[in-house]
Amino acid sequence: MQNGTSTGTETTSLTNQTYQRIYDMIIQGDLEPGNKLKIEELRRVLGTGASPVREALSLLTSDHLVERIDQRGFRVSHISVDGFTELLKTRCWLEERALRESMAAQDMEWEERLVLVHHRLKREPRVLPDSDKPNPAWESRHKEFHMTLLSACGSSILMKICDRLYDQNIRYRNAAKTMAYPTRDVTSEHDVILQHVMDHEPDLAVKELISHYTTTGEFLSMKLRQTMSP
Repeated sequence: MQNGTSTGTETTSLTNQTYQRIYDMIIQGDLEPGNKLKIEELRRVLGTGASPVREALSLLTSDHLVERIDQRGFRVSHISVDGFTELLKTRCWLEERALRESMAAQDMEWEERLVLVHHRLKREPRVLPDSDKPNPAWESRHKEFHMTLLSACGSSILMKICDRLYDQNIRYRNAAKTMAYPTRDVTSEHDVILQHVMDHEPDLAVKELISHYTTTGEFLSMKLRQTMSP
């Protein structure tokens, strides 16, 4: 029984690892929208068996990152300007609720954590030195800041959805091949959001958060139209 349990756990862990690696490759744009996903090719790239790859791809269909194209085939889900508009609208709806709930439950521990992640974010440059490439450390800190804003909402389900929608947004940004307003003062926008949170002003905090997203969204929609035009 112990061997069977151990084997089952190892199989589940391997599937999860494979899922996460393919997930990251899609979000980062290494696997481009519309590309057919060949089991054997992914197996070689990831150094794993065909079964974990197939199981991972099935799981990714529920994230709308992978589509089935026949009984046995998969491809990376297509993107569209309309799809991005829907994504942005949904993010704004859900994150408004999550931020309001977080601020309603606001305590010192959450405030201190938020100030800390904001400070760490400000210390990271958006692009790598002597480069126009995104700084992975900034990307990580940026997500951490936004997720911490929502983290006191009291709903792990809502947090998981917001986390996935954040990643979907990054996927669209990578597909558009843009940093989304490289010259924009994103740091000041974060400062303003944080200040309204600390001042216990939920209406203003939500207003600035939504503006932060829609400003990026308008620019990104324009870039997507340029990238996807024939």
